[in-house]
Amino acid sequence: MRFVLAPEMTPELFEDLLHCWTEVTNAGGAVGFVPPVTPDDIRPTAERSFSGTGNDPLVGFDDDGRVASWLILADSQSGLRAHWRWVLRVMVHPKHQGKGYGRELMLAADDAARGLGLEMLQLTCRGGTGVDGFYASLGYREVGRVPRSIRLSPGDDRDEIYMMKWL
Repeated sequence: MRFVLAPEMTPELFEDLLHCWTEVTNAGGAVGFVPPVTPDDIRPTAERSFSGTGNDPLVGFDDDGRVASWLILADSQSGLRAHWRWVLRVMVHPKHQGKGYGRELMLAADDAARGLGLEMLQLTCRGGTGVDGFYASLGYREVGRVPRSIRLSPGDDRDEIYMMKWL
């Protein structure tokens, strides 16, 4: 897989990222929406996410040049926090899941962050998915939790787990 930080956001790349986001969500991924969704449901959020204002996509392209995985390294927009970034919207296209691409993506994020001179990465994840164990295996540590702050549906509330990693 080939990783590119902040690739040129062409209309084709935008649509490929949007397609991946839709597929991941509909496969049950915890990336900001509850399935089922259409690309039009996600499009407004995607447009804001890729607006270029402190959000740098890190995109993993497969051998065919298609989006296989991606995340966003987001600047907090504060000089006091210039030494770290948020890791947002971590996803691997469902056809590539189970191949280790998620781990490769997160390690590429570490490399990209170091290349930017950063010292730390932070992320949040949805409780009840087990993904916090995946992040822990990559060196992230839980630093906080907000109980029942994510509501998937009435009666299905999840914790938001805050994790960080020193590089």
